[in-house]
Amino acid sequence: MDARDKQLLRSLRLELCTEVLVDGVVIQYLYQEGILTDSHVQEIKSQTTTQRKTMMLLDILPTRGPKAFDVFLDSLQEFPWVKDKLMVKRKEMTVQGPAGKAEI
Repeated sequence: MDARDKQLLRSLRLELCTEVLVDGVVIQYLYQEGILTDSHVQEIKSQTTTQRKTMMLLDILPTRGPKAFDVFLDSLQEFPWVKDKLMVKRKEMTVQGPAGKAEI
């Protein structure tokens, strides 16, 4: 996962924790696509609240390779508003660049 996507997940962390329920389709899709291992799924499911489960996923995702962010976006089928928000913010970060200056 590139630095921009890691920063995006970090900046929207609390918002994602309140809007995304990872217990269902999200972690199963990430597991199916090879982003999460069986032990990751068990670790996420062992968390006591839905927010903690989402935080655990957000801790794991940045370490799971270059496809992790795009597959995470694909996993958000039940949360199209979250996917749209992430894609808009990602595009804004690309246009602005990490220092807030327009990139050429």
